[in-house]
Amino acid sequence: MNRFSLCVSGVIARVTEAALGPYQTAVIRIGFSATWLLFLLREFPHRQEMYGPDGPWSWGLAEQLISTNGAFTALMWSDGRLWFECVYVLAVLASVLLLLGWRTRTMTVLFMVGVLSLQNRSIFMGDGGDNVLHLMGIYLVFTRCGQVWSLDARRARRAQAARARGERVVDRAGPVLWGVLGLALVAVTLAGRLFEGDRFIPLLLWVVWLAQALWWAVGRFGRSREPRILLDVVGNIVHNGALLVIMAEACLIYATAGWYKIQGTRWQDGTAVYYPLHLDYFSPWPALADLLSASGTMVLLVTYGTVAVQVAFPFTLFNRRVKNVLLAAMITEHAVIAVVLGLPFFSLAMIATDAVFLPTSFLRRLGGRAERAWGRLTARVRRAPEPAPPVPEGAKDAHVGHTA
Repeated sequence: MNRFSLCVSGVIARVTEAALGPYQTAVIRIGFSATWLLFLLREFPHRQEMYGPDGPWSWGLAEQLISTNGAFTALMWSDGRLWFECVYVLAVLASVLLLLGWRTRTMTVLFMVGVLSLQNRSIFMGDGGDNVLHLMGIYLVFTRCGQVWSLDARRARRAQAARARGERVVDRAGPVLWGVLGLALVAVTLAGRLFEGDRFIPLLLWVVWLAQALWWAVGRFGRSREPRILLDVVGNIVHNGALLVIMAEACLIYATAGWYKIQGTRWQDGTAVYYPLHLDYFSPWPALADLLSASGTMVLLVTYGTVAVQVAFPFTLFNRRVKNVLLAAMITEHAVIAVVLGLPFFSLAMIATDAVFLPTSFLRRLGGRAERAWGRLTARVRRAPEPAPPVPEGAKDAHVGHTA
């Protein structure tokens, strides 16, 4: 009984004392924000046809569907072209700032609003990766994904160093950003637009906004440390719970995909991989697809290997070595899918999901190498000689005459 009590108390202390997986959540933040940003930039010339007023899925059809399923999308607050452009630009800006890790708590909310607004406006624009991005955009709101590899982490280090020197640190950008977004939230709520459909996302927006105010007020005016410690414990619990949900979601995706494949006759006879390689829609490189499908043995091994890896992966999480091997195999598989089948954003979304299982030691080494490479690059830029100023024509002629 004593051992059990010690074990339970140790688990509780681990869950409440720290936000686990800081490097994994940072990779997820960077991966999904980069995936969504690249997608938005690639489709920028076609944004009006995909999600805007010029699309085949008109605003009226979207309104009828959303009145039935109650999905959240800010694009249904107005059918104007200017409003659409503002939402699209906001989605791009939120992705950039979340990628850099600037005010990550606020940017995760704006990132979620951008993802849900565009995807729920036109539900037929996707390749499978949009479903993963849809879910992870919501989960990121509950995580502390800016602990490392972010501008927030750098600002926190500088603030700590300033306090150690006895300097007073005042955050002005945070309250201003909170106030501006609060006015927008109040205006949309009073206009009756926010709670038109599903109430979960609107309530989440209000809860996060009020929680940010409470966090700032306790840090700014709190005389004792207990309220801040309590809020920190609650934040750690929410973060760790969201991290567990992300891991469970990844396992569920692979388990369901693998078991559904087992039930298909083409996967059972080992020929399933052959058919998508010869579809025009999934053949950006026909010669490469023909090369990969030329060997029946190769097709058989890839087909059975895909099913085996997807079904076995959730059961290997308790064995670190086997898990890492299967994780490398799945990441390689998604990279091949991105090139061979022409599904880059689906593959990027799945690779970002897989990153939650990457070892911390590997991520630290990766971050250290990236930091050293960046340091060498900036050092070379600083040492680069400045170009000599041009010599005036008169000075050239005078020099030639003098030497003559």
